[in-house]
Order: sequence, then structure tokens, then C-alpha cells
Amino acid sequence: MKDFISNIQTAIMGTIDKNHLPFSSYAPYVYDNNRFYVYISNIATHAKNIQINPNASLFFIEDESQSENLFARKRISLQCESVKIARSSERFEEVLTLFAIKFDAKMVETLKKMTDFNLFEFKVTYGEATFGFGKAYLIGGEQMNELVSRNVSGGHHSVK
Repeated sequence: MKDFISNIQTAIMGTIDKNHLPFSSYAPYVYDNNRFYVYISNIATHAKNIQINPNASLFFIEDESQSENLFARKRISLQCESVKIARSSERFEEVLTLFAIKFDAKMVETLKKMTDFNLFEFKVTYGEATFGFGKAYLIGGEQMNELVSRNVSGGHHSVK
């Protein structure tokens, strides 16, 4: 899983609004200690949504231009629980340093000064990965970061 997501700079986020309707968006992310982090503005719909309902999904998908087959793009979908990290915490500083290393340090420093931005941590509770036809996995392991065989029989069937 780490190898695949290491080539992707942003996560597609799925959140639920106050009316229980889904909303999709994206945000740059960092991955550290088996947790995902996004730094987003309270003005953004997805930030409002995860403060109402901490359950969210993160989706990572192979770039269309890199895909051998658009019907079988490599992808990982993760169900997560989110929590806001306090600005005054040591973890906030650690993760913002990781953002500065991964992305434009000047931009991160500018965003850090904007008090409407908050840092959210996502803990994976369930996940699925697909790396082509017949190459489907669950995300598992003790740290929820390993590909685990689905152990399904039959696979895809064709109409005759």
C-alpha cells in the first residue's frame, strides 16, 4: 500500500454532510505512523463535514495517463475515522513539518498562519485495493497498512 500511495500527492476525500449526503473533494496529504493527515480550511465543505461526522473515506487512484486499462485502474479506497489535531500540540508541529518537507515549504508556512486551517488525522478502519483484473485485496494487518488476499472464489464471470 505504501509503495502505491507514495506516488500520489493528494487524496480524494469522501465525507458526509449534515443531511447525510455524500460529498467528494480532495486535499494534499501526508502519511506518517500509519495515519493520514490533511490540512484544510474550515471554509471547505469537507472540513465542515468531518467536524459533523468524523467518518470519512480516502481514495487514491492511478493517474489516467499512466493506466494500461481505464476499466482496471489501480486504486485504494480506505474507510477512516478522523480527529482534529490541536494547533497547540507537539503532533501538529511534527506533521506540519512533514507537509513542509513533502510540499512547498513557503506555502505550508503561509497556510500555517491561517487560523481557519485545521489538521485532521485519519485512522484506517477498513480498506480495499485493486491493482488490475483479478488483483483485488483487503487492507489489513495490525497497522491496517498491508494488502491481504480476499480469498474469493470464482472471480469475474463472462456472459456467454
